[in-house]
Amino acid sequence: MLPHTQFTTLERFILNQERIHPEATGELTNLLYDIALAAKVIAAQIRRAGLVNILGAAGAMNVQDEEQQKLDVFANETMKDALNHTGRVCAMGSEEDEQLIPIPEGVPAGKYAILFDPLDGSSNIDVNASVGTIFSIYKRVTTSGPGQLSDVLQPGTAIVAAGYILYGSSVMMVYSAGKGVHGFTLDPTIGEFLLSHENLSTPRTGKYYSVNESNFGRWSKGVQLAVRGFHGDDPDRMKGKNSRYVGALVADFHRNLIAGGVFMYPGDIKNPKGKLRLLYECAPMAFIAEAAGGAATDGRRRILDIVPTALHERTALVIGGADDVGYVSMVIAESEDGA
Repeated sequence: MLPHTQFTTLERFILNQERIHPEATGELTNLLYDIALAAKVIAAQIRRAGLVNILGAAGAMNVQDEEQQKLDVFANETMKDALNHTGRVCAMGSEEDEQLIPIPEGVPAGKYAILFDPLDGSSNIDVNASVGTIFSIYKRVTTSGPGQLSDVLQPGTAIVAAGYILYGSSVMMVYSAGKGVHGFTLDPTIGEFLLSHENLSTPRTGKYYSVNESNFGRWSKGVQLAVRGFHGDDPDRMKGKNSRYVGALVADFHRNLIAGGVFMYPGDIKNPKGKLRLLYECAPMAFIAEAAGGAATDGRRRILDIVPTALHERTALVIGGADDVGYVSMVIAESEDGA
């Protein structure tokens, strides 16, 4: 007799969520599946990168004045192609495009707007380290016609669903629609994302901290003191942690989500507002962190409460276990009060 096997695909899981939560819609289900399809295409191309001469720089700069990698361009176009013809979205925004991306003429404008970072951590591509895709979905606030900036310039509290895809030793899609965080691992033999991590919960205090300490001398006194606390210099309030830093937000966040920890990208003298993008990176990750029991701030304010004023607005980010994030905010506040 063959052994009994039971598995849940991404599509089946999302459909089951619709039955459990009446406010869920089939359109959102299909939109998440569109993103999963794009992720499969991107993952396949990443695996083949060294074989088809697409590693390295594309020879152009994106809107962030960062050199685009060839896979950046491919991933961006793949995301747009998977989403712009379905009639489910009214507009898109990408970290790689300066302006709001309109839906092609002749395609009906849907009721959702979507923002994405098509390939987070692309500087890792040429060294075969982990990269990812980040996305967030909003309900449009305009009533008809093509989407407008107001449809995407919404605070993170308005996010309907958000997630990321990690292209590492395996490919994982992690998403939340506000009720739990769920992870799916791609089985390349059948081409399906299978449920592997249901109802993820992140520890309030973790054993890892992730930050680029080469910037230490440019940080504020409060940030420096908080990081020293993670070194073990404040034992009465914070146990020392181990340093782990990949340099790709998706990879660092995913490890800390599972194993427990905190990721920081604070502002500094060179980038006083921080370097990460509020809409494409920080808000969707903050949505996931909070749904898993964690927290996310800019060191002072809750990330999800920040109302964006521009597509490519930047912010500082402290994200991870609730107690770890709270410790950083406390130390920064104490430093400012004593200044």
